[in-house]
Amino acid sequence: MKKAVPRRGGPSGPPARNLAPLVAEVRGLIHAARGRAASVVNTLQVMTNFEIGRRIVEHEQKGAKRAAYGAELVKELSARLTDEFGPGFSERNLRGFRLFYLAYRHLPQIWQTPSAELASPEIAQTTGCSGATCW
Repeated sequence: MKKAVPRRGGPSGPPARNLAPLVAEVRGLIHAARGRAASVVNTLQVMTNFEIGRRIVEHEQKGAKRAAYGAELVKELSARLTDEFGPGFSERNLRGFRLFYLAYRHLPQIWQTPSAELASPEIAQTTGCSGATCW
């Protein structure tokens, strides 16, 4: 449940004006930013999983006994990553990352860069400065 915020007015501040249009605009910006942030996070996760799969495949290809070595490699990698980063790096997931890479490695590009997804016509500058004025 949302907490009611008292409006300013009277002796403690300027009288309240019709803020509905401003609130709607700011609300729209916040929702758009949150949506874009989620999209960028998803894109980065896909890119990371693809790269993990690529690194596993490339590392396996240096081994002499690939079948047995690959199973042990994934098992050991899973244990180490899970110890350091927590769940999400099970043997099953790592095998999935490997298969994901093998399935899509032939494509020249499977994603758009996150920085391009962040581009917004409403946000002209990211430095916080406009000419000599900074905020």
